[in-house]
Amino acid sequence: MTGTSFELRGKSVYVAGHRGMVGSALVRRLAQEDVKLVTSERSEIDLRNQAAVFEWFAKTRPQVVFLAAARVGGIVANDTLRAEFIYDNIAIAANVIHAAHQNGAEKLMFLGSSCIYPKLAPQPLREDSVLTGPLEPTNEPYAIAKIAGIKMVEAYRSQYGSEFISVMPTNLYGPGDNYHPEYSHVVAALIRRFHEAKDSGARSVVVWGTGTPRREFLFVDDMADACVHLMKTYSSEELINIGTGEDVTIAEFARVVATVIGYRGDITFDTSRPDGTPRKLLDVSRLAKFGWRARTSLEDGIRRAYDAFLSTPAPAEGMVAVRVTQEARGSDLVDERG
Repeated sequence: MTGTSFELRGKSVYVAGHRGMVGSALVRRLAQEDVKLVTSERSEIDLRNQAAVFEWFAKTRPQVVFLAAARVGGIVANDTLRAEFIYDNIAIAANVIHAAHQNGAEKLMFLGSSCIYPKLAPQPLREDSVLTGPLEPTNEPYAIAKIAGIKMVEAYRSQYGSEFISVMPTNLYGPGDNYHPEYSHVVAALIRRFHEAKDSGARSVVVWGTGTPRREFLFVDDMADACVHLMKTYSSEELINIGTGEDVTIAEFARVVATVIGYRGDITFDTSRPDGTPRKLLDVSRLAKFGWRARTSLEDGIRRAYDAFLSTPAPAEGMVAVRVTQEARGSDLVDERG
């Protein structure tokens, strides 16, 4: 593991997935840097299309790449759209990483997901736990695709000397999240559910699972700040976790969401729904050594996420489902991790 001093100032920086939750946060954060920001629309490029990606990179030749584009979702989406999750994410990673190498990108950051770690790996999750045990079955296709991306980064560093790095974010939330009633991850699902319950005067809100799994949650703008910090200071074949280093139970988290939204009814748990991994807490000691820690508290982050939810126009009837089935058609893929 080595430090570096990589200069962003004055360089062309491509954010793949700039309309997604992480990508849009990166765009906001990079506005504070003196860079030439490069993005691409779905009409320009389908990141699953190798020829289109190679042509776009040859024409644009970005010097720095943040690979935040991915097909993502919560437990239900991961478990029911298994073929799409593995195909789309492997294709996106392979195409963008190779195109960046071919066209002389100075540095690339691949954004993985904490679901790459074995289901029962020791907690907190250390970076060297990858491939030491079976994955959580419900999101195995997505996890395998992300592991493939990490291994590509390692291989390109080893064979070509490319300054490519991988980061592993924990569960993210914030502006730009996906609030689909079936396919969203736990943070967005609960914000929507408690908001609708408050509006309708419902006496209780049902939370999927037992409420006992423990999860770590990171506000997406903190994540973007960590990514920019590491792009400037980190260079190693070893992946690096990004998180808060603290976790809560889903039940505790639900109570925080209810409090922020102002819902005062009962909270019940549907134990017929899957819990997923029993616990997911990242070991962030490696990140701390590079001088970065999360700054946004859970309550403040949920409040900012809820404000963003309230300001987001509601989609027309049926349009949300369409977005879920077609979100992988370009570089502005949703890039939240659940």
